[in-house]
Amino acid sequence: MVEPSQTPNVEDPKFGFNDYAERLNGRAAMIGFILALVIEYVTGQGLLDWMGLV
Repeated sequence: MVEPSQTPNVEDPKFGFNDYAERLNGRAAMIGFILALVIEYVTGQGLLDWMGLV
C-alpha cells in the first residue's frame, strides 16, 4: 500500500464537542451568571423571585 504524501487540509467542525463550541458555551454561561448577579443586586431579590417562580 502506498501512503499519501500529505495530509488533507480539513477545517474543524463548528458543531458537536469541539473547542469552538465549548468556548462559546463557556462565554454564554459567564454572561448569564453575571446577569443573574446584576439582577439580584439591582432588584434586591433572587433571580427566581424576580421571575415570579418562587
